[in-house]
Amino acid sequence: MTFARVALLAAAFVAATVFSPFPSAGSERVALSVAIDGAIGPASTRQFEEALDVAASRGAAVLILQLDTPGGLVTSMREMIADILASPVPVIGYVAPAGGHAASAGTYILYATHVAAMAPGTNLGAATPVEMGGLPSLPGGDKDKDAKDATGPPPADAMMAKVTNDAVALIRSLAELRGRNGDWGEKAVREAASLSANAALQEHVIDFVAHDTTELLQLADGRTVDVAGRKVVLATKGLPVETLEPGWFIRLLAVITDPNTAVILMLVGVYGIIFEFTSPGAVAPGVIGTICLVLGLYALNLLPINYTGLALMLLGITFLIIEAFNPTVVLGLSGVAAFLFGAAMLLRVEGPGFAMSWVVIGPAAALTLGLALLTGTYLWAARRSPPRVGGEAMRGLPAEILDWQGGEGHVLAQGERWRAKADGPVAPGDSVEVTDISDLVLTVRRRDAGRNGARQ
Repeated sequence: MTFARVALLAAAFVAATVFSPFPSAGSERVALSVAIDGAIGPASTRQFEEALDVAASRGAAVLILQLDTPGGLVTSMREMIADILASPVPVIGYVAPAGGHAASAGTYILYATHVAAMAPGTNLGAATPVEMGGLPSLPGGDKDKDAKDATGPPPADAMMAKVTNDAVALIRSLAELRGRNGDWGEKAVREAASLSANAALQEHVIDFVAHDTTELLQLADGRTVDVAGRKVVLATKGLPVETLEPGWFIRLLAVITDPNTAVILMLVGVYGIIFEFTSPGAVAPGVIGTICLVLGLYALNLLPINYTGLALMLLGITFLIIEAFNPTVVLGLSGVAAFLFGAAMLLRVEGPGFAMSWVVIGPAAALTLGLALLTGTYLWAARRSPPRVGGEAMRGLPAEILDWQGGEGHVLAQGERWRAKADGPVAPGDSVEVTDISDLVLTVRRRDAGRNGARQ
């Protein structure tokens, strides 16, 4: 009977735990928050994807995407929008803190979120795409004007029109999906229009203005949103907010995916490996160079690069390396020109925070040229006066007679014991100098004898 009672009590406890209307501490619903502070790029995309995975695995009520960004890469922006549209967890876009903004790519992302809000003192807009991949057309006088009138807009303008129309279509589709003002979205794209928080609320661009996350969750409570094709009523009032901090890999990614940093890493990598090949056994330059080169190539692989520009940069570095070992000046100048042209063409599409800086690239090219010329100068000097080797290097070296008999004996030269012979009389302890070497036998003479001969 005792065992049966214990089993019955245990079964009742398990049933009460499983079917209890009160959630356990481990299943308490929370609102997770992730902050994108800075340019939208590969690191931001990775950070947001990880936050969505955590929110889905923990069954979070909502994921708050806090934005303070000047914009960024179109490729990364579209990846984040696709993640939001496919997310099983409602995403609340929140432009904060006060003084922050969601410009350019940030505006598109805010339009894509299930609920859009802004903090007082913030702004959004200026979503005009900037086409950086094409080369500007060259002026050609009346002939160019006649060609333009006959064939329509020049290729650069036609491409820009395509990019702008594509951006308008994207922001309008997002506005229709979320029930927001598509006309103003088009204005933000075509005219780079911007709005403050209160003006955005009046224009029906956002859903409300909230001072902090507590008020944000309170105002979002009870709203019905479309989450991956199903209607969900948000129950967010009073939820605890947990902030997801980026890990070390995302922080590293944010640093190396700056195109200027990636180029510097590649330069360090190339020259580290070259130094290791020219001075085998140093180890450190080869290891550091390999790591830097791999990181630089990995970062460039994540960016929308123009492979013609990358090829020109690598060709320029190759010319400079050849210049260092075979000075011609022409190769050096050609290498710098190829490197600079390649840097200008490297990024197929640029955005805020993802542009080549001539403040970095210019000195890097000058330093590379200077290193090549300095190395070439030393090599040229070495070729004009090659070092003496073998027997030639032994001539004129001082030595000391160790033992001597019958015109032959042993001497101490360069810390080593050598067999030697002499034309004149010498004795143990005398200071002599080497005049010749043959079959590892030194020919020596007294040092004072050489001076006397010179006086005669």
